[in-house]
Amino acid sequence: MTSLHTTALDKRKVAAARLFATSHYPYLASALFAAPVLAATGSGTIAIDERWGIHADPEVLNLLATDELGRILVHLVSHVLRDHGSRAIRTGVGDENGEPVAWNRASDAEINDDLAPSGMVPQSACEMPADFGSDNGRLAEHYFELARGGRRQWDCGSGCDGIPRPWDGEGRPKNGMGDRDGQFLRLAVASEMQRFEATEPGSVAAGWMRWAETVLPSKTDWRRVLAAEVHAGVMRMAGMVDYSYRRPSRRSASAPLVIMPTLERPVPDVAIVCDTSGSMTSDLLAQVLAEVESLLQRVGLRGTNVRVLACDAEVHSIKRVSRASQVELLGGGGTDMGEGIAQALSLRPRPSIVVVLTDGYTPWPEESPRGARVIVGLIEPQRGPGHPFAPFGRGVPSPPPWARVVRISDADTVR
Repeated sequence: MTSLHTTALDKRKVAAARLFATSHYPYLASALFAAPVLAATGSGTIAIDERWGIHADPEVLNLLATDELGRILVHLVSHVLRDHGSRAIRTGVGDENGEPVAWNRASDAEINDDLAPSGMVPQSACEMPADFGSDNGRLAEHYFELARGGRRQWDCGSGCDGIPRPWDGEGRPKNGMGDRDGQFLRLAVASEMQRFEATEPGSVAAGWMRWAETVLPSKTDWRRVLAAEVHAGVMRMAGMVDYSYRRPSRRSASAPLVIMPTLERPVPDVAIVCDTSGSMTSDLLAQVLAEVESLLQRVGLRGTNVRVLACDAEVHSIKRVSRASQVELLGGGGTDMGEGIAQALSLRPRPSIVVVLTDGYTPWPEESPRGARVIVGLIEPQRGPGHPFAPFGRGVPSPPPWARVVRISDADTVR
């Protein structure tokens, strides 16, 4: 049987479309970059599967303007962020009687009423609640009861209705994105939406905010959130798949005279900068070790890809670790986490993710480092009367706006 996959995608158009999409919805950037775009010749559509792989017919893609492709990418990742595939199964959508078409239209309507104010509804999948005689702001399950008997405009794929497509099984990155990865990414995107809405009220559509509140309620395990932020960075790098001839494809045996490429995706390196300055008490240092252990376990990072730097005003040790007991917390002097970040980014191979664990008593670099995601875990100490340092939040330099910040406290809440 002839493979549906080919190398004929316009990668520049895909890259430009992603940038167009993220310029309108920066809080969806992690999801947009974590979903690889793969060729599916003859499919006649651009669809997303349940493991976040986007499958595009090159002929269809070539006919689309870049901005329209960007709208479609936003639309498709919205399906998997809102878990429409699993919800279709729970609703009892079967592969008969037009139910997949009705569900596709209904879930499109749930997404599109939030995209319409920004002019980001794709022309090819433009179903709206008004098309069913319904109000905006309802869920796909409600629209589904009103959508029967309609005709499909666009096949959004198994990521929309949970029903496998012929192209789902071939050409994906190894193992795709599993349920655990998807849940981490949803949590990170929900956190990003809440952050944007807090700094720029009204910047996130009401439907997206309702979704974020269901994914990330007001009281959340901050360890899960911190791990999700790191995991989103890992998945963003892992989504940057490409074809490579360094290793032959397993399908080469079927065409011995043709050298076929294989799909590869980079394994990101992570650096963890641990604050070991004088303001870090023994309890806080113990908490730093606990967070390192939590990250290693929750994100599933391999020891060869994780380096830990002990830093006060300078870096005292750099060590690859696979468990927290291997970390050397040397220091005890002044504080400059900017030095730790700079040292981390000078390592080879250069890390794509830098996590800084600190109590916040440090100056910060003014400019965002290029090509790296910086995540700051601000550890809130329990300060009793007479503590030599000011209470948390007073006199503490604010982390820079370009860093992702998770506040860590014993209250087990994220603020």
